[in-house]
Amino acid sequence: QSLLDMMVAEEESLKERLLKSIALCRKELDTLCRELQLDPFEAEEETTILQMEKNLRTRVEVMLKQKRDRKQELKALQEQDRDLCDILCTAPFCIDGNAVPSLEDLDRYRRHLASLTAEKEQRREEFVSSKRQIILLMEELDHTPDTSFERDVVCEEEEAFCLSTDNIAALQSLLQQLEARRSLNEAVCAELRSRIVALWERLQVPAEERESSA
Repeated sequence: QSLLDMMVAEEESLKERLLKSIALCRKELDTLCRELQLDPFEAEEETTILQMEKNLRTRVEVMLKQKRDRKQELKALQEQDRDLCDILCTAPFCIDGNAVPSLEDLDRYRRHLASLTAEKEQRREEFVSSKRQIILLMEELDHTPDTSFERDVVCEEEEAFCLSTDNIAALQSLLQQLEARRSLNEAVCAELRSRIVALWERLQVPAEERESSA
């Protein structure tokens, strides 16, 4: 009888522990479902207490991993966002960094960053192409960069240049100014050449002498 009483007491103690664990798991699952923006978890009632406790505990572990994964992905996306914002001088994506993001939030964030990355590549290509033309024009015009912006464009590393819309606009403006100056110089040169040719004709300068100075 004593042994039987002890076994019954142990079983009742186990049952009590399982019921407490079930209550804690249900409470934690409710919190996780709210944080993960999922429908409330419905446990199977037609199982033993032992099986129900195991199922709930397993479900808690799965949802905790989902929560960790989402938070880690959000952190990685925010780091990528900061890098892109520094380069493009844009505002960061609006999202609560403390809350657990929904799958839709993460998907929107990924698409936003893909768009920013494409924009960065397009601006980078525009910058590299414009920089190449600007350097050639400065060499042709014998022009030394004399403003901080011109020095940034010509002398700094390409990766260090801020690809903001203002900088890209200023880059195009500089390129147009240099092209206009070259066009003006070409027009002046053409006029001087025509005057030289006219003087050669009037002075009857020999062809050999013309060729040597042409």
